[in-house]
Amino acid sequence: MRSNQDPALLRAFAAEIKARRAASALSQEGLAFASGVTRTFVAKLELGQTSPSLTTIFRLAEGLGTGPDEMIHSTMKRYKKELRGQHASQ
Repeated sequence: MRSNQDPALLRAFAAEIKARRAASALSQEGLAFASGVTRTFVAKLELGQTSPSLTTIFRLAEGLGTGPDEMIHSTMKRYKKELRGQHASQ
């Protein structure tokens, strides 16, 4: 089965989660507990190895004390930078 995952988008979301978690002084375990997911899942998200569901995005936002809209907006900014970086290196 062919994957339709966008690696640049996964990297952007991973960077956003890591940055917000660090700014909140949360460990992966702390974020997992606050969000109702496993630490392993948080680690996979931060490595860009998996894509979160809509429900998970809302849970992570709550665990990070932010709104999902703000998290998505910030991720889009990072995504656009990722794409610009890819085009510049080609």
